[in-house]
Amino acid sequence: MAQRSRPTLMKREREKARMEKQKMKEARRADKPTAGSPRAADGIDPDIAHIKPGPQPLAEWQIDPEEEAEETVEDEKA
Repeated sequence: MAQRSRPTLMKREREKARMEKQKMKEARRADKPTAGSPRAADGIDPDIAHIKPGPQPLAEWQIDPEEEAEETVEDEKA
């Protein structure tokens, strides 16, 4: 008669691996709140602190040098 112990041992190894993985996840979850993103003392996100409500000025790469030259010529004529 053949023994059927191998599948049982393989299943036990899989269960051990799953339990170990769960323990690793729990440890990561416990460490996660302590490694939060840095915030300013007043609670303002530093990425958007410089943005003001309303229309935003054009970025340097959006300004066309030809348009800027035309505006200065028009301002000098006036």
